[in-house]
Amino acid sequence: MTIGADAIVVGGGIHGCSTALHLCLAGIKPVLIEKDYDGRHASGVNAGGVRQLARHIPEIPLSIRSMGIWERISELVDDDCSFESHGQVLVAENDDELATCRARVAELNALGFTHEELIGVAELRRLVPAVADSCPGGVVSRRDGAANPAQTTTAFRRKAERLGAIVREGVAATNIRQSDGLWHVDAGADSYAAPVLVNAAGAWAGRIAADLGEPVPVETVAPMLMITSRVPHFIDPVVILRGRKLSFKQFSNGTVLIGGGHLATPDQDRNETVLDWKGLAISARTVFELFPVMRDASIVRAWAGIEARTKDDLPVFGPSALHKGLYHQFGFSLHGFQLGPGAGAVMAELITNGGTQTRIGDLGIDRFHPSTL
Repeated sequence: MTIGADAIVVGGGIHGCSTALHLCLAGIKPVLIEKDYDGRHASGVNAGGVRQLARHIPEIPLSIRSMGIWERISELVDDDCSFESHGQVLVAENDDELATCRARVAELNALGFTHEELIGVAELRRLVPAVADSCPGGVVSRRDGAANPAQTTTAFRRKAERLGAIVREGVAATNIRQSDGLWHVDAGADSYAAPVLVNAAGAWAGRIAADLGEPVPVETVAPMLMITSRVPHFIDPVVILRGRKLSFKQFSNGTVLIGGGHLATPDQDRNETVLDWKGLAISARTVFELFPVMRDASIVRAWAGIEARTKDDLPVFGPSALHKGLYHQFGFSLHGFQLGPGAGAVMAELITNGGTQTRIGDLGIDRFHPSTL
């Protein structure tokens, strides 16, 4: 049985769900197809960082666009998504790292971006009083914060459904093909047809792109996280480091979430990951060195989520270079959660208007075309 739709979105992470919602708001009723359940992979199990701080310059306009949506997230999805805005602080552990921070902020200011602010030791101590005395300063992005990733992804999916999106969970999108100006996708016993197809399939999106003649140098990765036992409240902002791999935040119940980029071994065919306990130990040791208050805490649980990382660590975002009606939205390379709300809005603009005022030109799939390599 073939079912007609205005658009087909493959992938039920934060990006697919956001795009489905914004298409509904634009009067386009999509079908969203997710092989597991929405938020099953990276979108539901990441650190929840809502971060403009320390982004690659080509994705800053999209990040800024998204930040404006985060600040009114309840109006959009009827859920606060547990979003809190206490800022994010990048800590320099020595003078050389602080010099790098100074150069970064100067570069952004020259480009017209003012969201990153260089801070010295006094402001660092005010924002993060428990940090080690040896740290000389860093950078703060004061509007940044964190949210609950699973709650957020579910809120986007739920609102999209209320506005008319068809959501198919637990069935894989297969046999993707184009015929007579329509994209056809099988999902279980049904087949859907629509003039628009959005490839937002996360770690599986590279396979779809390759099958459609647009291969991308993308790898499957699995960033690890762990949660600690409760410790007395000592920090409000999210903290990341300039040099070593680390990000962490403290919840209201006293537990601390530790991440930062150490990777597990993913098996995307089996939906499984194997944790790297040595990597987790390095993250834990870094926290204990930087924050003495954490030295009596214990690790309660650890996990990893599967996602895609491109060769240049930038997402593939925008229309296909080969096919009419095909759009790509994947490869967010361990930093896509904050971008989700804005990316959905921009994708809906691309589909309905043929363009957007948000600068995304450096994120297109055409940068991987053989003629540009």
